[in-house]
Amino acid sequence: MTDKPTTRRRILARSSVAGVVGLIHLGLFALLGHVQAERRFIPPNPPIIVDLVRPEPIPEPPPPPPRTPSPTAGGGAPSAPSIVRPARPRPVQPPPEVTAPSRPAPDQPLAIGVAPTPSAAPGPGQGGQGAGQGGGIGSGVGRGAGEGRFRLLRGPTMGELRRLHPPAAFRQRTGGRATLSCRIRLDTRLEACRVVEEAPPGMGFGQAALEASVYFRFQPPTRDGAPVDGQEVPVTVLWP
Repeated sequence: MTDKPTTRRRILARSSVAGVVGLIHLGLFALLGHVQAERRFIPPNPPIIVDLVRPEPIPEPPPPPPRTPSPTAGGGAPSAPSIVRPARPRPVQPPPEVTAPSRPAPDQPLAIGVAPTPSAAPGPGQGGQGAGQGGGIGSGVGRGAGEGRFRLLRGPTMGELRRLHPPAAFRQRTGGRATLSCRIRLDTRLEACRVVEEAPPGMGFGQAALEASVYFRFQPPTRDGAPVDGQEVPVTVLWP
């Protein structure tokens, strides 16, 4: 059995060794903290030098050489100037000769009334009425050469035509016309009248024209200076 002083020396010796080891470690840590790592030197990149040079102007291409005319190509003397001649006027043809008909043309119907459309051509007027007295001396009707045409002396007035306007057509404000064929008596009245044409048909304008024939007065034609009885004359009556 060991004594207590020996044990105490061993503990002290171990404590001293542990203290020395700790001091050694602390010294190493302190030394490592003061020692800096070695830095490696890296040389910088060399600079790039750029020279700005003005480009030289590009010369224009030379003009093409003149073309040599081919011996087979056209050419020669220039063309002659154009000559413009004025057009000649066409000769004027003489108008054709109008030959007289073998017999006289039929008489055109006399239009009495108001035309539905205006016209630049003059129309037959209606004579007025009057009374007068006179006398004369000389011989009566004698024989002579030539013929005289009939002449209108009087026709129906506008008031007489309005009274004869067919009622149905008047209510519808429709105008019309009718053509008659009559004979002239020696007393200037008309007789034997008949309807030749009526427009519009079926409206009563033909009958109205027959009633209006009593208002007409015609001077009969003459032959060898004497009046002719029964001369046929066409008459047209118009209603606006």
